[in-house]
Amino acid sequence: MGRTSKVLTSGLLVCALAAVTVPVGLELFPAFVPRNPAAVAVVPPAQQAPTTLRHVTSVAPLNPKAPLPDTAKLSTELKTALAYDGAGTFSMHVTDALTGRELFSQDGRTPRIPASNLKLLTAGAALKTLGADTRFTTRAVAGAKINEVVLVAGGDSMLAAGAGEEDSVMGRAGLETLAVETAAALASSGSRVPVTISIDDTLFSGPALNPAWADEDVAAGEIAPIYPMALNAARFAAGELHGPRPQDAAVAVAESFARELEKVGVATMGTITRSQAPAPARRTTASPTPGAGGAAQPRAVAPGAVLASVESATVAEQTRYMLAESDNYVAEVLGRMVARQLGKPASNHGAVAAVRQAVADLGLPMEAIVTVDNCGLAPEDRMSSAQLVQFLSLLLTEPGVDAAQALPGLPVAGLSGSLSNRFGQPSARDGAGLVRAKTGTLNVVTALSGYVVNADGRLLVFSILGNGLKDGAAAARPVVDAAAAVLARS
Repeated sequence: MGRTSKVLTSGLLVCALAAVTVPVGLELFPAFVPRNPAAVAVVPPAQQAPTTLRHVTSVAPLNPKAPLPDTAKLSTELKTALAYDGAGTFSMHVTDALTGRELFSQDGRTPRIPASNLKLLTAGAALKTLGADTRFTTRAVAGAKINEVVLVAGGDSMLAAGAGEEDSVMGRAGLETLAVETAAALASSGSRVPVTISIDDTLFSGPALNPAWADEDVAAGEIAPIYPMALNAARFAAGELHGPRPQDAAVAVAESFARELEKVGVATMGTITRSQAPAPARRTTASPTPGAGGAAQPRAVAPGAVLASVESATVAEQTRYMLAESDNYVAEVLGRMVARQLGKPASNHGAVAAVRQAVADLGLPMEAIVTVDNCGLAPEDRMSSAQLVQFLSLLLTEPGVDAAQALPGLPVAGLSGSLSNRFGQPSARDGAGLVRAKTGTLNVVTALSGYVVNADGRLLVFSILGNGLKDGAAAARPVVDAAAAVLARS
């Protein structure tokens, strides 16, 4: 791979390990309290329990002279952990981040269904292509028709129905804010009559649903038709992570916007329609229209003029949310935004092609990887645990690139995101608070890919893919967690 032999920098450590240090109290898991208090002095900084509650900003560099795990002992322990009484198979691949040395592989190069581990590629592609600091803008524009307001979608799937919160990721841009500014712009132009509302969601193209997604997954709310604007990541209410989603997220946004306009005194009329916003008119030197008594009155807003706008959280913040909560909708929207940036159609097919191109540019060969969506919900997706490890290693060894800013979005075992309720079993507690990884779940698939600092201070990168789990993913999760915990104590 070439790059894996590079020495890890302090920038890598900040990026990869900042949240591995446990940011909560010691009562969560016994694993956070050393079994032997006298051993504290030799435990690496990233494995030491916290003494205060604080936001971690940096950690001490790892010791490059720390011993590598005993591969024979590690192999025995991992094979024992991966033993499973139920139907199904597990593949696993482990490397040392500093040297790139393979430490363990069980069917590690066999293509498997990665489930939501595919979101790692989507996150890296979005950050590389769009830029970590990029924000998406939702605009209210004067329509071509008299008294028409066109709501122009800009790729923000995390809009808030009410006021936006500047420090939030979900709901940074709010429709209450957009409505207040729109009302002020209309008032300043002299427009005092009811307005009609239209939607311009032409940013995306093609079918809103990927044919590779199962109807039952759509019905269950695992995914929904993809539009370039949505409330709460296409949820009916903020904070919802499960259950049905709106089937037309753009209309849901427009309906909420209409309600907010009514609240601030702008009456709306008619039904919400779809129409493309007119291009902004060129400036003219026309005089204001004379009013009664010859007094000059404000002119109506020119078609295409922007009345108001709100901006989303940054792409870095959105990718971290997407990874932490494993949100399929956000992943698919980001994929389509990557397609637009690369000059491809913002469709299912275009988004998949664009993400593949961006990931290849980051250094992961894509020839042997099969992807038909960008969230990992499609059972046709295929990649190996070794390929997932290779991609994570690329991010870990290139901390200065935008793509590496996805790493802080990986959940911490037992503490955050989709790992918050895991690693509580006795066999897995050694990994609690230390393992940082992306989860993946389908009906017969469970996956976990990430990294951990072991007891000797080596940064280990791993991926575990369980497929064909006829007893269901939940029954097999303890196997995956136990295997990751082996690495933490190795």
